[in-house]
Amino acid sequence: EGPLSDDYNKFIKRGFDVLFSLFIITFILSWLSVILFILIKLESKGPLFYKHKRNGIDYKEFDCYKYRSLKTTEEVKGTYVKPQDPRLTKIGKFLRRTNMDELPQFVNVLKGEMSVVGPRPHMLSYTDEYSKVINKYNFIYRHHIKPGITGLAQVSGFRGEVETDNDIINRVKYDNFYIENWSILLDLKIIFQTIVNIIKGEEKAY
Repeated sequence: EGPLSDDYNKFIKRGFDVLFSLFIITFILSWLSVILFILIKLESKGPLFYKHKRNGIDYKEFDCYKYRSLKTTEEVKGTYVKPQDPRLTKIGKFLRRTNMDELPQFVNVLKGEMSVVGPRPHMLSYTDEYSKVINKYNFIYRHHIKPGITGLAQVSGFRGEVETDNDIINRVKYDNFYIENWSILLDLKIIFQTIVNIIKGEEKAY
């Protein structure tokens, strides 16, 4: 049980998600997608968008959308993108460094598969891998709500590549703290901090 077990709080969070995602899709994605379509196509063959399976609420699988940043759309099991990854395109490096590659996930939010703020969804292979490291109850609990485009763990320094067990253990701790202490003000604070981090630049943004 937590704040988001309450129907009123669910309504508030979903209402915010819909309004915020409609704003981003209408006023940013509508023109940005046209520009990126040209730039991405000029550098490499393939689609504008890249979709991959992720685990959502209650472990349900869904197609998570991104702007394509790699020369391939093939998902390599257990392989994070490295800073000098040869698969990265030039425009892809910029998209990942600024987190702009994540913007299509506002479509996932509008579809009800994701939330603006919440635990980041993992690839299916990583979900299986991490479940062996984390306390079973804690890991299940982080899948109690919809995954987010950004989250408390990400703005607290636990984003991107998991290099040690402590990285994922701390990520799950922050995810569960968020679920237990959710409020709309906390969501706004996380969104604001995400924007600040993008402007400042992040070490693990690659």
